[in-house]
Amino acid sequence: MSAAGAESRLRPRGSNHVGMRQFNERVVLQAIRLHGSVPKAEIARLTRLTAQTVQVIIARLEADGLVTKLEPVRGKVGQPSVPMALNPDGAFSIGIKIGRRSMDMLLLDFTGQVRERLSLDYEFPDPDTLFAEIEARLRHLTLSLPVKLRGRLHGVGVAAPLSLEGWHDVLGIDRAQAAKWAGIDMRERIAAMTELPVGFVKDTAAACVAELVSGRGRNIRSFLYVFFDTFIGGGLVIDSQLRAGPSGNAGAVGSLPLGLATAGRAHAPDQLLSHASLVNLEARFAAAALDVNAVIDARAMHKPWWPHTERWLRDAAPAVALAANSAACLLDLDGVIVDGSFSRELLRATLTAINHALDQYSWEGVARPQVFEGTIGSDARAMGGALLPLYANFAPDRELFLKLGA
Repeated sequence: MSAAGAESRLRPRGSNHVGMRQFNERVVLQAIRLHGSVPKAEIARLTRLTAQTVQVIIARLEADGLVTKLEPVRGKVGQPSVPMALNPDGAFSIGIKIGRRSMDMLLLDFTGQVRERLSLDYEFPDPDTLFAEIEARLRHLTLSLPVKLRGRLHGVGVAAPLSLEGWHDVLGIDRAQAAKWAGIDMRERIAAMTELPVGFVKDTAAACVAELVSGRGRNIRSFLYVFFDTFIGGGLVIDSQLRAGPSGNAGAVGSLPLGLATAGRAHAPDQLLSHASLVNLEARFAAAALDVNAVIDARAMHKPWWPHTERWLRDAAPAVALAANSAACLLDLDGVIVDGSFSRELLRATLTAINHALDQYSWEGVARPQVFEGTIGSDARAMGGALLPLYANFAPDRELFLKLGA
């Protein structure tokens, strides 16, 4: 990305007026986060703050352990410049992804790097036992930090489906077992385990946030995000901001109908998730007496799994292409970002198949969006959850998450 393009991503600008201390500190931190290690003179240029104001802010951030000096860089003339960088130990957060087949927990540092990862696999989550597992792992992640750093743990972000009890028949889960989740407030249950603030976000919206903040979404202003997992879901970013919608469910591509609903039909049209989810690929493997766990690794691209994967792609790709076409017509997007909890090889094959399916549409009167490969992968949902408290505490633009908190 060009320097001008990168600079345009830094919003909002700082203010040199009195009373803006915390806001200006957050603007400086955001400049360093977006542009990497930069000297104070460049920070002043990016933020439009005076050199004196930046000097004072950097001194405070250094004293608070949020930024650190790197080795001086010597140029051809003048004094060497001293780049400032985020201190990885400056702040921490915990992200929890509760899914239909697994639970993941991440300890994230101030630079967005994963310090520790804990996982739990299951056929379907049971609230009678899962929350005890979460509490034990929450304690483990907290204690894994040195005592002097535990005060820098700023919160917990929970990412989960909005309707964990839904589509139990597709999963082959007993109705009574799925119904246990009805009415459970996950945020409230987890908040009772810790003194840290706890936030909640839809799982695929959290994955979208991770891509927006730490991945390819940093360079794309408006995009539809599609994430393949047990079920397929998505998120929506418009003008570099996640759009959650009144119910927090914008970008719910899995529920998109694949046909017209008419009075004469015996049943409603299939939803996209019934054709393009990894549970469908699992079912194909199971019917062939193959290991279903191959959906998440490179085996899916090789015999004896590949013929079944290929047939799944022929079914799934046109369904996703329909969602991309519909979104492009309504929203005039810059692109579509596709990711998932499967191998990078299968992701690339999926993107190729989606592009072939998009070739079949007429694009007269509408701009065809480019399809991009997501960069985060299976950690995206837990990472997006962990970014929730970090952005609440250190980003100048909290609107990225405001509607999600509501």
